[in-house]
Amino acid sequence: MKVAVVGTGYVGLVAGTCFADSGNDVICVDNDAGKIRMLRKGRVPIYEPGLEELVKRNSHAGRLVFTTELSEAVRKSEIIFVAVGTPAKEDGSADLSAVFAVAEGIARAMDGYRVIVMKSTVPVGTADRLCERIKGLTKHVFDVVSNPEFMKEGAALEDFLKPERVIVGTASRHAAELLRELYAPFMRTGAAFLVMDNRSAEMSKYASNAMLAARISFMNEVANICERVGADVHHVRLAVGMDSRIGPRFLFPGVGYGGSCFPKDVQALAATARGVGYTPRLIESIEAVNEAQKRVLFEKIREYYKGALRGKRFGVWGLAFKPQTDDMREAPSLVVIECLLRAGAEVVAYDPIAERTARAVLGERIRYGRTPYGVLRGADALVLVTEWNEFRNPDFERMKKMLKEPVIFDGRNQYDLEEMRERGFTYISIGRPAVRQEGAK
Repeated sequence: MKVAVVGTGYVGLVAGTCFADSGNDVICVDNDAGKIRMLRKGRVPIYEPGLEELVKRNSHAGRLVFTTELSEAVRKSEIIFVAVGTPAKEDGSADLSAVFAVAEGIARAMDGYRVIVMKSTVPVGTADRLCERIKGLTKHVFDVVSNPEFMKEGAALEDFLKPERVIVGTASRHAAELLRELYAPFMRTGAAFLVMDNRSAEMSKYASNAMLAARISFMNEVANICERVGADVHHVRLAVGMDSRIGPRFLFPGVGYGGSCFPKDVQALAATARGVGYTPRLIESIEAVNEAQKRVLFEKIREYYKGALRGKRFGVWGLAFKPQTDDMREAPSLVVIECLLRAGAEVVAYDPIAERTARAVLGERIRYGRTPYGVLRGADALVLVTEWNEFRNPDFERMKKMLKEPVIFDGRNQYDLEEMRERGFTYISIGRPAVRQEGAK
Protein backbone atom coordinates (compact mmCIF):
# COMPACT_ATOMS: atom_id res chain seq x y z
CA MET A 1 0.00 0.00 0.00
CA LYS A 2 1.05 3.63 -0.52
CA VAL A 3 1.28 5.39 2.85
CA ALA A 4 2.37 8.84 4.03
CA VAL A 5 3.09 9.73 7.64
CA VAL A 6 3.25 13.41 8.59
CA GLY A 7 5.41 14.00 11.66
CA THR A 8 8.56 12.07 12.57
CA GLY A 9 8.40 12.12 16.35
CA TYR A 10 7.98 8.95 18.41
CA VAL A 11 4.57 8.12 17.00
CA GLY A 12 5.09 9.02 13.36
CA LEU A 13 8.56 7.58 12.93
CA VAL A 14 7.71 4.29 14.64
CA ALA A 15 4.44 3.92 12.70
CA GLY A 16 6.00 4.78 9.35
CA THR A 17 8.97 2.47 9.89
CA CYS A 18 6.80 -0.46 10.97
CA PHE A 19 4.42 0.00 8.03
CA ALA A 20 7.45 0.00 5.70
CA ASP A 21 8.86 -3.09 7.39
CA SER A 22 5.66 -4.97 6.57
CA GLY A 23 6.12 -4.28 2.84
CA ASN A 24 4.37 -0.96 2.25
CA ASP A 25 5.84 2.06 0.47
CA VAL A 26 6.02 4.80 3.09
CA ILE A 27 6.87 8.49 2.82
CA CYS A 28 7.60 10.23 6.12
CA VAL A 29 7.13 14.00 6.11
CA ASP A 30 8.44 16.62 8.51
CA ASN A 31 8.88 20.39 8.22
CA ASP A 32 12.17 20.18 10.12
CA ALA A 33 14.74 19.98 7.32
CA GLY A 34 17.54 19.13 9.74
CA LYS A 35 15.65 16.13 11.06
CA ILE A 36 14.92 14.93 7.52
CA ARG A 37 18.60 15.19 6.57
CA MET A 38 19.50 13.15 9.63
CA LEU A 39 16.92 10.46 8.83
CA ARG A 40 18.08 10.22 5.22
CA LYS A 41 21.52 9.36 6.59
CA GLY A 42 20.00 6.59 8.69
CA ARG A 43 20.36 8.47 11.97
CA VAL A 44 17.37 8.62 14.30
CA PRO A 45 16.83 11.85 16.28
CA ILE A 46 15.12 10.05 19.17
CA TYR A 47 16.23 7.12 21.32
CA GLU A 48 14.04 4.06 20.89
CA PRO A 49 15.59 0.57 21.16
CA GLY A 50 15.82 -1.12 17.76
CA LEU A 51 14.37 1.78 15.77
CA GLU A 52 17.52 3.01 14.06
CA GLU A 53 18.34 -0.44 12.70
CA LEU A 54 14.80 -0.77 11.31
CA VAL A 55 14.95 2.70 9.73
CA LYS A 56 18.25 1.88 8.01
CA ARG A 57 17.02 -1.47 6.74
CA ASN A 58 13.83 -0.13 5.20
CA SER A 59 15.52 2.98 3.82
CA HIS A 60 18.11 0.82 2.05
CA ALA A 61 15.30 -1.35 0.67
CA GLY A 62 13.62 1.75 -0.77
CA ARG A 63 10.39 1.24 1.15
CA LEU A 64 10.95 4.17 3.53
CA VAL A 65 11.78 7.68 2.33
CA PHE A 66 11.88 11.05 4.04
CA THR A 67 10.87 14.46 2.71
CA THR A 68 9.85 17.97 3.71
CA GLU A 69 7.38 18.15 0.78
CA LEU A 70 3.88 17.43 2.08
CA SER A 71 2.15 17.93 -1.27
CA GLU A 72 4.40 15.40 -2.98
CA ALA A 73 3.72 12.81 -0.27
CA VAL A 74 -0.04 13.38 -0.50
CA ARG A 75 -0.09 12.90 -4.27
CA LYS A 76 1.87 9.64 -4.00
CA SER A 77 -0.17 8.10 -1.16
CA GLU A 78 -3.68 6.81 -0.64
CA ILE A 79 -3.55 6.69 3.17
CA ILE A 80 -2.09 9.66 5.04
CA PHE A 81 -1.38 9.49 8.78
CA VAL A 82 -1.20 12.70 10.79
CA ALA A 83 1.19 12.27 13.72
CA VAL A 84 2.16 15.80 14.73
CA GLY A 85 2.34 17.16 18.27
CA THR A 86 -0.67 18.36 20.24
CA PRO A 87 1.00 20.03 23.24
CA ALA A 88 -0.95 21.33 26.20
CA LYS A 89 -1.90 25.00 26.28
CA GLU A 90 -1.90 27.01 29.49
CA ASP A 91 -5.48 25.94 30.32
CA GLY A 92 -4.60 22.25 29.78
CA SER A 93 -6.45 21.94 26.47
CA ALA A 94 -4.68 20.50 23.44
CA ASP A 95 -3.06 22.86 20.94
CA LEU A 96 -4.35 21.66 17.55
CA SER A 97 -2.70 24.29 15.39
CA ALA A 98 -0.23 21.81 13.84
CA VAL A 99 -3.00 19.27 13.19
CA PHE A 100 -5.16 21.80 11.38
CA ALA A 101 -2.21 23.16 9.39
CA VAL A 102 -1.33 19.66 8.16
CA ALA A 103 -4.97 18.85 7.34
CA GLU A 104 -5.29 22.01 5.28
CA GLY A 105 -2.05 21.19 3.45
CA ILE A 106 -3.37 17.71 2.66
CA ALA A 107 -6.65 19.14 1.39
CA ARG A 108 -4.92 21.54 -1.00
CA ALA A 109 -2.64 18.78 -2.38
CA MET A 110 -5.29 16.08 -2.89
CA ASP A 111 -5.90 15.00 -6.47
CA GLY A 112 -8.35 12.20 -5.69
CA TYR A 113 -9.79 10.08 -2.86
CA ARG A 114 -7.68 9.94 0.30
CA VAL A 115 -8.00 8.39 3.74
CA ILE A 116 -6.73 10.88 6.31
CA VAL A 117 -5.88 9.06 9.54
CA MET A 118 -5.53 10.97 12.80
CA LYS A 119 -2.73 9.31 14.78
CA SER A 120 -2.10 12.36 16.98
CA THR A 121 -3.91 12.39 20.31
CA VAL A 122 -6.73 14.88 19.85
CA PRO A 123 -9.82 15.95 21.81
CA VAL A 124 -13.22 14.44 21.14
CA GLY A 125 -14.82 16.08 18.13
CA THR A 126 -11.57 16.88 16.30
CA ALA A 127 -12.33 14.53 13.39
CA ASP A 128 -15.62 16.34 12.81
CA ARG A 129 -13.86 19.70 12.81
CA LEU A 130 -11.24 18.41 10.39
CA CYS A 131 -13.92 17.18 7.99
CA GLU A 132 -15.49 20.63 7.86
CA ARG A 133 -12.15 22.34 7.23
CA ILE A 134 -11.08 19.91 4.53
CA LYS A 135 -14.45 20.10 2.76
CA GLY A 136 -13.97 23.82 2.36
CA LEU A 137 -10.62 23.33 0.61
CA THR A 138 -11.12 20.42 -1.79
CA LYS A 139 -13.70 19.01 -4.17
CA HIS A 140 -12.29 15.49 -3.83
CA VAL A 141 -13.84 12.72 -1.75
CA PHE A 142 -12.04 11.77 1.46
CA ASP A 143 -12.52 10.02 4.78
CA VAL A 144 -11.16 11.11 8.15
CA VAL A 145 -10.32 8.19 10.43
CA SER A 146 -9.41 8.29 14.13
CA ASN A 147 -6.67 5.75 14.91
CA PRO A 148 -5.19 6.48 18.35
CA GLU A 149 -1.77 5.07 19.21
CA PHE A 150 -1.00 2.99 22.29
CA MET A 151 2.80 2.84 22.25
CA LYS A 152 5.02 3.08 25.31
CA GLU A 153 8.29 4.93 24.91
CA GLY A 154 11.09 2.42 25.31
CA ALA A 155 8.87 -0.39 23.99
CA ALA A 156 7.27 1.37 21.03
CA LEU A 157 8.33 -1.12 18.36
CA GLU A 158 7.03 -4.08 20.34
CA ASP A 159 3.75 -2.29 21.03
CA PHE A 160 3.23 -1.38 17.37
CA LEU A 161 4.27 -4.72 15.90
CA LYS A 162 2.29 -6.72 18.47
CA PRO A 163 -0.64 -4.51 19.51
CA GLU A 164 -3.21 -5.52 22.10
CA ARG A 165 -5.86 -3.76 20.03
CA VAL A 166 -6.19 -1.45 17.05
CA ILE A 167 -8.94 1.16 17.26
CA VAL A 168 -10.40 2.66 14.10
CA GLY A 169 -12.99 5.41 14.30
CA THR A 170 -14.91 5.96 11.08
CA ALA A 171 -18.36 5.74 9.51
CA SER A 172 -16.84 4.59 6.21
CA ARG A 173 -16.77 0.85 5.60
CA HIS A 174 -14.26 1.33 2.78
CA ALA A 175 -11.83 3.29 4.97
CA ALA A 176 -12.18 0.72 7.75
CA GLU A 177 -11.33 -2.11 5.35
CA LEU A 178 -8.27 -0.27 4.05
CA LEU A 179 -7.01 0.16 7.61
CA ARG A 180 -7.79 -3.49 8.37
CA GLU A 181 -5.67 -4.53 5.38
CA LEU A 182 -2.83 -2.21 6.39
CA TYR A 183 -2.77 -3.50 9.97
CA ALA A 184 -3.31 -7.18 9.07
CA PRO A 185 0.39 -8.19 9.42
CA PHE A 186 0.34 -7.01 13.04
CA MET A 187 -2.90 -8.76 14.00
CA ARG A 188 -1.86 -12.40 13.64
CA THR A 189 -1.66 -13.00 17.38
CA GLY A 190 -5.38 -12.35 17.75
CA ALA A 191 -5.36 -8.66 18.67
CA ALA A 192 -8.74 -6.98 18.48
CA PHE A 193 -9.54 -4.69 15.55
CA LEU A 194 -12.23 -2.38 16.86
CA VAL A 195 -14.27 -0.21 14.50
CA MET A 196 -16.36 2.52 16.09
CA ASP A 197 -17.40 6.12 15.59
CA ASN A 198 -14.76 8.86 15.54
CA ARG A 199 -15.74 10.40 18.86
CA SER A 200 -15.59 7.10 20.73
CA ALA A 201 -12.18 6.35 19.23
CA GLU A 202 -10.89 9.77 20.27
CA MET A 203 -12.27 9.31 23.76
CA SER A 204 -10.76 5.81 24.08
CA LYS A 205 -7.24 7.17 23.97
CA TYR A 206 -7.82 9.76 26.70
CA ALA A 207 -9.77 7.33 28.86
CA SER A 208 -7.01 4.69 28.63
CA ASN A 209 -4.22 7.07 29.60
CA ALA A 210 -6.26 8.66 32.37
CA MET A 211 -7.02 5.22 33.83
CA LEU A 212 -3.33 4.24 33.83
CA ALA A 213 -2.35 7.58 35.34
CA ALA A 214 -5.05 7.11 37.97
CA ARG A 215 -3.55 3.78 39.05
CA ILE A 216 -0.15 5.40 39.50
CA SER A 217 -1.52 8.34 41.47
CA PHE A 218 -3.69 6.03 43.57
CA MET A 219 -0.74 3.87 44.58
CA ASN A 220 1.31 6.96 45.36
CA GLU A 221 -1.48 8.13 47.67
CA VAL A 222 -1.54 4.69 49.29
CA ALA A 223 2.26 4.81 49.69
CA ASN A 224 2.08 8.16 51.45
CA ILE A 225 -0.56 6.79 53.84
CA CYS A 226 1.49 3.62 54.42
CA GLU A 227 4.41 5.67 55.68
CA ARG A 228 2.22 7.46 58.18
CA VAL A 229 0.57 4.32 59.57
CA GLY A 230 3.65 2.09 59.59
CA ALA A 231 2.68 -0.18 56.70
CA ASP A 232 4.91 -1.31 53.81
CA VAL A 233 3.50 -0.38 50.40
CA HIS A 234 5.47 -3.21 48.77
CA HIS A 235 3.36 -5.79 50.60
CA VAL A 236 0.20 -3.80 50.00
CA ARG A 237 0.92 -3.57 46.27
CA LEU A 238 1.41 -7.34 45.98
CA ALA A 239 -1.80 -8.06 47.87
CA VAL A 240 -3.87 -5.63 45.83
CA GLY A 241 -2.42 -6.81 42.51
CA MET A 242 -3.42 -10.42 43.18
CA ASP A 243 -7.07 -9.45 42.90
CA SER A 244 -8.03 -10.52 39.36
CA ARG A 245 -10.33 -7.52 39.10
CA ILE A 246 -7.36 -5.21 39.57
CA GLY A 247 -4.19 -6.95 38.39
CA PRO A 248 -0.55 -6.09 39.20
CA ARG A 249 0.35 -3.62 36.45
CA PHE A 250 0.86 0.13 37.07
CA LEU A 251 0.76 -0.33 40.84
CA PHE A 252 4.35 0.71 41.54
CA PRO A 253 4.64 3.76 43.81
CA GLY A 254 7.38 6.28 43.19
CA VAL A 255 8.08 9.90 42.37
CA GLY A 256 5.22 10.31 39.91
CA TYR A 257 4.77 9.90 36.18
CA GLY A 258 6.11 12.12 33.43
CA GLY A 259 6.60 11.97 29.67
CA SER A 260 4.71 13.32 26.71
CA CYS A 261 1.42 11.44 27.19
CA PHE A 262 0.04 11.03 30.70
CA PRO A 263 0.40 14.64 31.94
CA LYS A 264 -0.83 16.16 28.68
CA ASP A 265 -3.68 13.72 28.12
CA VAL A 266 -5.02 13.90 31.67
CA GLN A 267 -5.05 17.69 31.46
CA ALA A 268 -6.70 17.62 28.04
CA LEU A 269 -9.44 15.24 29.21
CA ALA A 270 -10.15 17.49 32.17
CA ALA A 271 -10.28 20.53 29.86
CA THR A 272 -12.68 18.69 27.55
CA ALA A 273 -14.96 17.91 30.47
CA ARG A 274 -14.95 21.49 31.71
CA GLY A 275 -15.69 22.63 28.16
CA VAL A 276 -18.99 20.76 28.19
CA GLY A 277 -19.98 21.95 31.65
CA TYR A 278 -18.84 18.93 33.68
CA THR A 279 -16.45 19.19 36.64
CA PRO A 280 -14.00 16.25 36.36
CA ARG A 281 -13.14 15.96 40.04
CA LEU A 282 -11.40 12.60 39.89
CA ILE A 283 -9.43 13.42 36.75
CA GLU A 284 -8.26 16.75 38.18
CA SER A 285 -7.12 14.94 41.31
CA ILE A 286 -5.00 12.48 39.29
CA GLU A 287 -2.80 15.29 38.04
CA ALA A 288 -2.76 17.16 41.35
CA VAL A 289 -1.56 14.05 43.21
CA ASN A 290 1.10 13.44 40.59
CA GLU A 291 2.49 16.96 40.75
CA ALA A 292 2.69 16.78 44.54
CA GLN A 293 4.35 13.35 44.36
CA LYS A 294 7.25 14.73 42.33
CA ARG A 295 8.30 16.70 45.42
CA VAL A 296 8.03 13.83 47.89
CA LEU A 297 11.59 12.58 47.45
CA PHE A 298 13.04 16.06 47.89
CA GLU A 299 10.99 16.55 51.06
CA LYS A 300 12.49 13.33 52.44
CA ILE A 301 15.98 14.62 51.66
CA ARG A 302 15.27 17.97 53.28
CA GLU A 303 13.79 16.32 56.35
CA TYR A 304 16.79 13.99 56.75
CA TYR A 305 19.24 16.88 56.65
CA LYS A 306 16.96 19.12 58.74
CA GLY A 307 16.84 21.67 55.96
CA ALA A 308 20.62 22.17 55.86
CA LEU A 309 21.20 21.34 52.19
CA ARG A 310 23.45 24.22 51.18
CA GLY A 311 26.84 22.88 50.17
CA LYS A 312 25.68 19.25 50.12
CA ARG A 313 26.47 17.19 47.04
CA PHE A 314 24.05 14.60 45.69
CA GLY A 315 24.72 11.92 43.11
CA VAL A 316 21.58 11.40 41.02
CA TRP A 317 20.92 8.17 39.15
CA GLY A 318 18.45 8.61 36.30
CA LEU A 319 17.26 11.68 34.41
CA ALA A 320 14.79 10.39 31.78
CA PHE A 321 11.16 10.17 32.85
CA LYS A 322 11.36 6.37 32.51
CA PRO A 323 13.93 3.74 31.45
CA GLN A 324 14.68 2.95 27.79
CA THR A 325 14.14 6.53 26.59
CA ASP A 326 15.96 9.84 26.50
CA ASP A 327 12.71 11.77 26.95
CA MET A 328 12.70 14.26 29.84
CA ARG A 329 9.35 15.92 29.24
CA GLU A 330 7.66 16.36 32.62
CA ALA A 331 10.36 14.12 34.15
CA PRO A 332 10.26 13.85 37.97
CA SER A 333 14.05 14.22 37.97
CA LEU A 334 13.66 17.84 36.89
CA VAL A 335 11.54 18.66 39.93
CA VAL A 336 13.90 16.89 42.33
CA ILE A 337 16.97 18.55 40.82
CA GLU A 338 15.41 22.02 40.72
CA CYS A 339 14.44 21.72 44.39
CA LEU A 340 17.96 20.62 45.34
CA LEU A 341 19.56 23.47 43.38
CA ARG A 342 17.24 26.06 44.90
CA ALA A 343 18.19 24.75 48.34
CA GLY A 344 21.86 25.40 47.56
CA ALA A 345 22.91 21.81 46.94
CA GLU A 346 25.22 20.56 44.19
CA VAL A 347 24.03 17.83 41.80
CA VAL A 348 26.12 15.37 39.81
CA ALA A 349 23.91 13.16 37.65
CA TYR A 350 24.21 10.05 35.50
CA ASP A 351 21.79 8.63 32.93
CA PRO A 352 22.83 6.01 30.35
CA ILE A 353 20.93 7.71 27.53
CA ALA A 354 19.43 11.07 28.49
CA GLU A 355 22.52 13.21 29.19
CA ARG A 356 22.25 15.10 25.88
CA THR A 357 18.58 15.84 26.52
CA ALA A 358 19.37 16.90 30.08
CA ARG A 359 22.06 19.31 28.92
CA ALA A 360 19.52 20.99 26.64
CA VAL A 361 17.19 21.48 29.62
CA LEU A 362 19.51 22.00 32.59
CA GLY A 363 22.63 23.22 30.83
CA GLU A 364 25.68 23.41 33.08
CA ARG A 365 23.71 24.03 36.27
CA ILE A 366 24.53 20.45 37.24
CA ARG A 367 27.50 18.21 36.48
CA TYR A 368 27.24 14.98 34.51
CA GLY A 369 29.03 11.71 35.21
CA ARG A 370 30.18 9.11 32.71
CA THR A 371 29.44 6.19 35.01
CA PRO A 372 26.93 5.60 37.81
CA TYR A 373 29.72 5.17 40.35
CA GLY A 374 31.55 8.26 39.19
CA VAL A 375 28.76 10.57 40.38
CA LEU A 376 29.00 9.09 43.89
CA ARG A 377 32.60 10.09 44.51
CA GLY A 378 32.52 12.58 47.39
CA ALA A 379 28.70 12.82 47.35
CA ASP A 380 26.77 13.08 50.59
CA ALA A 381 24.08 10.70 49.31
CA LEU A 382 22.69 8.88 46.30
CA VAL A 383 19.30 9.96 44.92
CA LEU A 384 17.78 7.30 42.63
CA VAL A 385 15.08 8.72 40.36
CA THR A 386 14.81 6.51 37.23
CA GLU A 387 14.86 2.73 37.50
CA TRP A 388 17.28 1.77 34.73
CA ASN A 389 18.20 -1.92 34.80
CA GLU A 390 21.86 -1.20 35.53
CA PHE A 391 20.84 0.34 38.87
CA ARG A 392 19.00 -2.77 40.09
CA ASN A 393 21.96 -4.79 41.36
CA PRO A 394 24.87 -2.40 41.97
CA ASP A 395 28.12 -2.98 43.88
CA PHE A 396 27.02 -1.72 47.29
CA GLU A 397 30.45 -2.05 48.88
CA ARG A 398 31.93 0.12 46.16
CA MET A 399 29.12 2.63 46.68
CA LYS A 400 29.85 2.82 50.42
CA LYS A 401 33.50 3.59 49.77
CA MET A 402 32.68 6.41 47.36
CA LEU A 403 29.91 8.14 49.31
CA LYS A 404 30.73 10.41 52.25
CA GLU A 405 27.99 8.58 54.14
CA PRO A 406 26.15 5.38 53.13
CA VAL A 407 22.83 7.12 52.45
CA ILE A 408 20.38 6.33 49.62
CA PHE A 409 17.16 8.15 48.80
CA ASP A 410 15.31 5.79 46.47
CA GLY A 411 12.38 7.19 44.49
CA ARG A 412 11.66 3.84 42.81
CA ASN A 413 11.89 1.31 45.69
CA GLN A 414 14.63 -0.69 43.95
CA TYR A 415 16.25 -2.33 46.96
CA ASP A 416 15.27 -4.70 49.73
CA LEU A 417 14.92 -3.09 53.15
CA GLU A 418 16.59 -5.90 55.07
CA GLU A 419 19.50 -6.07 52.66
CA MET A 420 20.05 -2.32 53.03
CA ARG A 421 20.04 -2.72 56.81
CA GLU A 422 22.53 -5.58 56.69
CA ARG A 423 24.83 -3.70 54.31
CA GLY A 424 24.94 -0.73 56.62
CA PHE A 425 23.02 1.82 54.53
CA THR A 426 20.61 4.45 55.66
CA TYR A 427 17.90 3.83 53.11
CA ILE A 428 14.82 5.99 52.58
CA SER A 429 12.29 4.99 49.91
CA ILE A 430 8.62 5.57 49.04
CA GLY A 431 5.80 4.14 51.19
CA ARG A 432 8.09 1.86 53.20
CA PRO A 433 9.72 2.12 56.63
CA ALA A 434 13.01 4.01 56.58
CA VAL A 435 16.18 2.05 57.32
CA ARG A 436 18.43 4.13 59.60
CA GLN A 437 21.83 3.05 60.82
CA GLU A 438 23.04 3.88 64.30
CA GLY A 439 24.62 7.28 64.35
CA ALA A 440 22.74 8.40 61.23
CA LYS A 441 21.05 11.78 61.25
